[in-house]
Amino acid sequence: MLPLFARMLARDWRAGELRILALALVVAVASVTSVGFFADRVRQALAHEAHQLLGADLVMSADHAWPGAVREEIVRRGLALAENTGFVSMARRAGQAQLASIKAVSRGYPLRGKLRVAAKLNAPDAETDQVPRQGTVWVDERMALALGVKGGVNGGAEVGDAVELGNARFTIGAILTLEPDRGVSFFNIAPRLMMNLADVQATGLVQTGSRIHYQLLAAGGREAVDAFEKWLSPRLGRGESLQSLSNARPEIRASLDRAQKFIGLTAMLAVILAAVAISLATRRYTQRHLDGYAVMRCLGATQPRLFALFSAEFAGLGMVACAAGCAAGYVAQLVIALLVADLVVVPLPQPSLLPALQGFAIGIVLLLGFALPPLLQLKDVPALRVIRREVGPPRESTLIAYAAGVVSIGALLIWQADEFRLGMIVMGGFAAALAAFSVVAFAALKFLGRTAHGGTGRIAGRSARGRSLAWRYGLASLARRARTNTVQILALSLGLTAILLLTFTREDLLATWKAKIPAHAPNRFIVNIQPEQRAPLLGLFRDNGIAEPQVYPMVRGRYVARNGVPIDVEQFDERNRRMVEREFNLSYMEAMPGHNRIVTGRRFASEDMARGALSVEEGIAKSLDWKIGDLLTWQIAGLNFTAPITSIRKLDWDSMQVNFFVIATPGLLANAPTSFITSFHLPAAQASLNNRLSQRFPNMTVVDMSAIMSQLQGVMDQVIRAVQFVFLFALGAGLLVLYSALLSTQDERAQEAAVMRALGATRAQVLAAQRAEFVALGLIAGMLAAAGATAIGYAIAAFVFEFPFHINHWIWIAGPALGLLCVAINAYAGARSALRQPPMVALREI
Repeated sequence: MLPLFARMLARDWRAGELRILALALVVAVASVTSVGFFADRVRQALAHEAHQLLGADLVMSADHAWPGAVREEIVRRGLALAENTGFVSMARRAGQAQLASIKAVSRGYPLRGKLRVAAKLNAPDAETDQVPRQGTVWVDERMALALGVKGGVNGGAEVGDAVELGNARFTIGAILTLEPDRGVSFFNIAPRLMMNLADVQATGLVQTGSRIHYQLLAAGGREAVDAFEKWLSPRLGRGESLQSLSNARPEIRASLDRAQKFIGLTAMLAVILAAVAISLATRRYTQRHLDGYAVMRCLGATQPRLFALFSAEFAGLGMVACAAGCAAGYVAQLVIALLVADLVVVPLPQPSLLPALQGFAIGIVLLLGFALPPLLQLKDVPALRVIRREVGPPRESTLIAYAAGVVSIGALLIWQADEFRLGMIVMGGFAAALAAFSVVAFAALKFLGRTAHGGTGRIAGRSARGRSLAWRYGLASLARRARTNTVQILALSLGLTAILLLTFTREDLLATWKAKIPAHAPNRFIVNIQPEQRAPLLGLFRDNGIAEPQVYPMVRGRYVARNGVPIDVEQFDERNRRMVEREFNLSYMEAMPGHNRIVTGRRFASEDMARGALSVEEGIAKSLDWKIGDLLTWQIAGLNFTAPITSIRKLDWDSMQVNFFVIATPGLLANAPTSFITSFHLPAAQASLNNRLSQRFPNMTVVDMSAIMSQLQGVMDQVIRAVQFVFLFALGAGLLVLYSALLSTQDERAQEAAVMRALGATRAQVLAAQRAEFVALGLIAGMLAAAGATAIGYAIAAFVFEFPFHINHWIWIAGPALGLLCVAINAYAGARSALRQPPMVALREI
């Protein structure tokens, strides 16, 4: 058996029978393992460096200062204690102002892991057990460069330079190269500046309305940490949370999980297309080996022996292809890691063998689901086929193959998505798109076939006058092979849809989004404006020729009850729970801003001013189930107030104006601790006003939205590049499907070409007939791809971004053009090979 199996495998490989199947397996396994290897490396980094990612064994976070009793309990239990405070403010140096993410740390920080610092930019760094001394700060590389545009090492600020924070002046003591607990840089809107916790008060930056994040860090023996966690958990209040090794950095896990899942589902497209290619390749293998296996049956081979032979052949091929796919996936994940290098700054260890085992499992499932059912026809081939070529295996096996394939694809989708509901949604969406494309493609092929033949003699005559016989024959062939041609169109259109979506449609969405923002929309926000600074700030705007912006009051408050019932945060999902637990930014005014539109209810009336009323944004009202007439209770500075909802507003977020989820009548909040916020448009020619604002009002934070949007755009671009890279697998799988579909009809095309040439047709006429068929296939696939990309783009624009979608007319040119190009590349060899052999050879095989 072994020598026979080896000879059969070598013979079929040389004949090209198994190359498409092997390539399809390699592509499928590589697409899945590339994502699996990368995800496994990130998971290992989060698990192996959980202490460092937290900076402690237990981290307590709150939006208010922790009471002294908690610190005392940590010390009493013999645990190490450290703390840090985080906020955003402006840092100034030599006339330059830069938004900084400030972290003020105490001695001993971090309790786990090490800080790394360098003596200057681009110098070797080293671990340190120290924190910035009082009067000094450490800045990261981005901060050093931003503060020293005009000088310093490589254009950056140098160690020893002075930096101003609020009312205090500090010296740069080192370049901070690594914070172990900073982890992943998703949405770090500003570079880091680290200072000593004892220096915060001198800056004067902590004012009414300031957003401050307070953390306590504890570390020690596992049992002592667990006991303290159990003691503290039931005592946590609103806005307080715990992070331990079991739930380390949930925001990092969530962000990476979303990115990995999206890329993983993208890889599934390649798996689905590869499954189709495997099915087509195996079908052709089966058809070409029916005669040979029938001869073997005549020579005494039993069904079990035949089954063992081709099972061993395909199993050996599958193992080699899966191993090659895993190797390609390992190389591909290195590329993915490189493309998103700025998003993941923790060291990534080598991946484990689990993704490789998953890749092998997917390869085996693909073989069992899409190769084995057609192969079973070989086992059932009768010996009578040797003298009667029309005799073959029963057709019922085809239905079994389709059922097995559908079940296999469903299982793969759900397994890859790792969620039954999400997997079913993806499978349902894919099935719907597949069905729609199939119906349209099949109908188009039938229509072209009927047009070529002509429904009546009169119609046929008119058609013949404008069409050569070769082209009429080629178009008629579309209908004769409608099922096979439909598969070719589906494969190509799916791959082209992905490419068009990530090129034309993505650019259109970004362009539409940018166009929604007015040319003179506010590009700066100022927060933490104190009441006594409001008039001087407006005066500064007037003196510099800038239109006075609207300045809005802002009050920090907690949502504590609805209709007299205290809020139970456990009733909300994770996203809404975080929203309810934190403090809201409330405002008060007599009339709604012009960029707010009331969709339900009424504007504040005179009676509302007397008794108090609230207006809420429609999105948060839907999330928290608020309705007109509901009585909401809020806690501000230890005092509660209750007021009814009298209106629900729709906000124009693209206006870049200041927006609030909740607006109250002035009587409710006029006596509450208040800061102010505003937004304004600063022309590029007056960018120096940023520095003057920071120097005159050091406690204020000026947020440059253009810089933030640029950074977020960079994050999105990196993810998109990674997704586009994975989509190359899908495109490759689509081309394999197309080529395997062309090969599946190659024998038939050769026979048809032989008959045409025997009847007097020239090579040019045969090529013209096949060219007509290929052109029609490419055009139909390209049009379907353009329609699919446009439909998906519309859905994203309408239901995700909620802005008008403008159709890019170039996509209707690019789609068919790419379709023609792909068909030409894949069909060239098949069309030419059909004419290479003499007609007599092909006719003898009929």
